[in-house]
Amino acid sequence: MRTGLWRRQVRWMYREGRPNRLARVLNGLAARQHAAGLGPRNWVTLEVPGRRTGRIVAVPLVVADHDGERYLVSMLGDRVNWVANVRAAGGRAVLRHSGREPVRLVEVAVADRPPILRRHLALAPGARPHVPVDRHAPLADFARVAAGIPVFRVTSAEPAPGKAG
Repeated sequence: MRTGLWRRQVRWMYREGRPNRLARVLNGLAARQHAAGLGPRNWVTLEVPGRRTGRIVAVPLVVADHDGERYLVSMLGDRVNWVANVRAAGGRAVLRHSGREPVRLVEVAVADRPPILRRHLALAPGARPHVPVDRHAPLADFARVAAGIPVFRVTSAEPAPGKAG
């Protein structure tokens, strides 16, 4: 009963894939908390320039680890600002967790997403109401929804042209 109410509340906060006012306030607080290093190491704040304004946008996310790599997953699907901003920035961003890590985010092919999505749901309970697959489901179920859920592999940032790295 309590779980069903919580899931409805979370869905209400992100109706039509966009955060309402309460969700924006809570995301702002979480972004500051994650950036400060408060919480598990896989709680990070993604900083990426806004594609229209160029201002830095900070979003709290959970890093999923899988096969020795790190990944960011868009729990709300393809039509969210941070995904569009990352694509517009050529994948260049910064991850913060008690420090700054310049990174490049590389979009993962749809066929490679299912095990990463399952791992993400194991680590990010807040994402579960938004993904139409149970976290214990077989990979085939994740494959059916993978096209609508962007996944980015976290890699080291490449030095700017002409700069020693």
